[in-house]
Amino acid sequence: MAKEKKLVEAITPMDKDFAQWYTDVVTKAELISYSNVRGCMIIRPRGYAIWENIQKQLDARFKETGVDNVYLPMLIPESLLQKEKDHVEGFAPEVAWVTHGGEEQLSERLCIRPTSETLFCDHVKDIVHSYRDLPVVYNQWCSVLRWEKTTRPFLRSSEFLWQEGHTFHATAEEAKERTEQMLNVYADFCENVLAIPLVKGKKTDKEKFAGAEATYTIEALMHDCKALQSGTSHNFGNGFAKAFGIEYTNKENKLSPVYETSWGMSTRIIGAIIMVHGDDSGLVLPPRIAPVQTMIIPIQQKKEGVLDKAFEIRDMLKSNFSVKVDDSDKSPGWKFSEQEIQGIPTRIEIGPKDIEKGQAVIVRRDTREKIVTPIEKIEETLAEVLETMQNDMYNKAKAHLEKNTHIAHNWEEFNDILENQQGFIRAMWCGERECEEAIKDENGATTRCIPFVQAKHSDVCVHCGKPAKCEVYFGKAY
Repeated sequence: MAKEKKLVEAITPMDKDFAQWYTDVVTKAELISYSNVRGCMIIRPRGYAIWENIQKQLDARFKETGVDNVYLPMLIPESLLQKEKDHVEGFAPEVAWVTHGGEEQLSERLCIRPTSETLFCDHVKDIVHSYRDLPVVYNQWCSVLRWEKTTRPFLRSSEFLWQEGHTFHATAEEAKERTEQMLNVYADFCENVLAIPLVKGKKTDKEKFAGAEATYTIEALMHDCKALQSGTSHNFGNGFAKAFGIEYTNKENKLSPVYETSWGMSTRIIGAIIMVHGDDSGLVLPPRIAPVQTMIIPIQQKKEGVLDKAFEIRDMLKSNFSVKVDDSDKSPGWKFSEQEIQGIPTRIEIGPKDIEKGQAVIVRRDTREKIVTPIEKIEETLAEVLETMQNDMYNKAKAHLEKNTHIAHNWEEFNDILENQQGFIRAMWCGERECEEAIKDENGATTRCIPFVQAKHSDVCVHCGKPAKCEVYFGKAY
């Protein structure tokens, strides 16, 4: 193993420097390159292939719920952005402005979309007139631009790829149902495809999306015990509808405002995959999202029949699995290391001795366990290995989440956990914004969510001692 590591650049151990480990993984696994535009990254083929799989699988799930894809402009007139006060105030510090078209100064500034609520509302007011026109259930796949002060690949970049769903409904109940439905779509996708266990809940008023009535979130815990907001779903009530004059004639022939939702998941989720599953050898991809599920590595490939057998195995597998053959002239050790850094879930080793015995060796990326299988049974064996690996990865991440979720009954316990253990801290809270801000100022912990399933640990707030209103998950976060 030591010799193999010398063949490819070593990755900083995560226990030594987690931030550097993350940077090493995203660059040496060739997911991204840095660009000459501040805060923007070049997503390379291996990184983009992961996003394509995320897109493909999420899009199918969206469509099962009746979502239609659309595309709206990337430029928003300033006057349009100003229509919803809370929204514009929330995004003002992050907005990039277009002021010139060629040499000519524009009569009105145009912002590059940080999100598209205002554009969707402006469009929907022109197409919704009657209850028969509702619901409108739209989604767009696009990029957005937010002028971030501190950036990290995938986790927080100035430009990033995402999907943003925007739906419009006749009643508040329908909007609430859609908000919850889409959060559950995200949660199911993360847990069953990405093998990432989650905490689901509602954001506090301080942390909710600008202009939203309520924001629901899924929160994941990374290797370093920091939280990552991994997907959000917002219920806007009728605030945007009133600001934009979106009304419809109801069944009683009276004018009513519509109720709106918005929900999104971005390339940030790739950062979550890296930081939940990766190890000191690089990326580890769950089989259900991996662009390549198995890499066939021929041993002594110049010997007669070895490459032919490797491609024969590929042809046996390609209808049910994403499979490639590494027939480059690199040494097997180098190929093993590359496969590990890139996070390909399994490799299949096949050499002259294996061919003689009518077998191949499947090696798991996560545990490095070797499974010898007869070649005629390789499809069946690989399917079993990938399914077991998917489940094991989820269970390992779930154990990490549970081990690093703590309960604090008082402020002393809270600080002790934060300083010595980290992870999620479950504690009671008074519900007051001033207290929430004081907690963050004192030790950097933020409210991650108010869990849907509540527990009671005390009668008083963990920080100020006032009567408690709810249980909250706290933690340090990306």
